[in-house]
Amino acid sequence: MRSPRVLSTFWNFLWSTLVIFAVIAYLMILFTILVDLFWRDRSTSGIVKAIWVVALVVLPYLTALAYLIVRGKGMAERAVNQAASEKRQAEDYIREVAGRSPVQEIAEAKKLFDEGTITKSEFERLKSAAFAG
Repeated sequence: MRSPRVLSTFWNFLWSTLVIFAVIAYLMILFTILVDLFWRDRSTSGIVKAIWVVALVVLPYLTALAYLIVRGKGMAERAVNQAASEKRQAEDYIREVAGRSPVQEIAEAKKLFDEGTITKSEFERLKSAAFAG
């Protein structure tokens, strides 16, 4: 049979684990709410934001739950919009850094040649440069 001290230590460990889990979960929710409130949500006034922050300090779990219920759908939409915006920015940056494709370079050179801006030899040189890399 186990001694009462061992069982007491086990229950203390289990309780400590649950408390630590609850604190970390609350901190994650808190940071998510604060990011949504201050960085993603442009429509909420400063006074309303201040009220949410004070409520998060005074009644943390209840306010966090209320925020997720009341503003959860908008919070998810703002997160999706931000992710889509960041993806577009990354794709635009990649296109900018990668430059134009050889086909685009040749099409631009052909347009210049057709307009009479460049000569046939310059067109051929630009075409060979586009194929070269």
